[in-house]
Amino acid sequence: MLPFLDELQWRGLLHQSTSPQLASHLSSGVRSGYAGFDPTADSLTIGNFMGIKLLAHLQRAGHRPIVVSGGGTGLIGDPSGKSAERQLLSRDLVEHNVSRQRMIFERFLDFSGSRAAVMRNNADWLGEMRFLDMLRDVGKHFSVNQMIARDSVASRLGGREQGISYTEFSYMILQAYDFLHLFRADHCTMQLGGSDQFGNIVSGIDLIRRVEQGESFGATCPLVTTSDGQKIGKTEKGAIWLTADRTSPYRFYQYWLNTVDADAVKFLQWFTFLDADAIAPLAHATAMEPGKREAQRVLASEMTRMTHGENELARARATSEAIFSGEVRMLDAAQVADIASDLPSSIVSAQALAAGLGIVDLITGTSIAASKREAREFVQNGAVSVNGEKVALDAMITNQQLLAGGVLLIRRGKKAYHAITVASG
Repeated sequence: MLPFLDELQWRGLLHQSTSPQLASHLSSGVRSGYAGFDPTADSLTIGNFMGIKLLAHLQRAGHRPIVVSGGGTGLIGDPSGKSAERQLLSRDLVEHNVSRQRMIFERFLDFSGSRAAVMRNNADWLGEMRFLDMLRDVGKHFSVNQMIARDSVASRLGGREQGISYTEFSYMILQAYDFLHLFRADHCTMQLGGSDQFGNIVSGIDLIRRVEQGESFGATCPLVTTSDGQKIGKTEKGAIWLTADRTSPYRFYQYWLNTVDADAVKFLQWFTFLDADAIAPLAHATAMEPGKREAQRVLASEMTRMTHGENELARARATSEAIFSGEVRMLDAAQVADIASDLPSSIVSAQALAAGLGIVDLITGTSIAASKREAREFVQNGAVSVNGEKVALDAMITNQQLLAGGVLLIRRGKKAYHAITVASG
């Protein structure tokens, strides 16, 4: 097992550290480090996964990870990376989101044993802090000149219509106090985060030095993006979440399976725990035979297994293989629904389908065919199948052909799919 910083370095996950002494600090004993997570939703996205992975690597390197859930700071909102003021959430909603997120951390971190991960909610200490005490004991250590120079603030001040409220302006003070509290209560000497958090991390280190005359450190990972500069986990259908109620295991699996060749090996390094020896042959295969997509298959399997478990991985694979082969009739209603939710779709009335619809009429105006002329041409060329079976030009489609869950899966060629559902009522 490599030392923590070396592990991050070869994976491309070390962007900055606050001191060259961090390596010797980590090598001289078991250390505690934390990363913070915003409870703005009851789940987390794969963009948030980087913070979890930093903590997981820290624990695997023999140290103690601390998850800090922002039950207090979540009531304020971090201005970092935001072009406008966040909508404030109610206390009840923030508390609900905190409790729901815990199950995610438990999948990736070990909360048992001598170096057990722990979870802290900063509402427990920020909620008890009186305003005057915060100003006297914490605020006096912050220079407004330095605060407005920070990127997260300066970018907002530069826009005349955007601006920044005192509420969000105060966020870095609260985050710095988090680090001070954890330094005192948990002997925590390191904060981890994305590169956009570097200024906030430095503020916490400076506060610890001023108040406790203590030494503390920080390390950040780069903000992960795809090879074309897009934010990780953002798709046309929305974010990719780490819980099945928001992103199904099948769709989760498909997201990784559809990774472009330019990103596949990089994503294996960033997101999985496979070591260099395991990734090297996959990198070679991607370079020599990219059409086999070996790296993408391993990436999809590793991420789905970690996030959703072996059983859900098996179901996602089976669903994926069925849609590829056209053998979709064996799928259950949940699997069919997973496929349909990820495809262009349209609706037909129950009455029309009961009476029977000609294949040309059925697919005209869908993503399969824009016009009747196109529809006839595709069908005559043998390019159209319904539920995996090729259809002739005179085919009549009825409700007898519906898959489990009341769906028709139409395919043109090898890759163009369209889902047709029956209108309820």
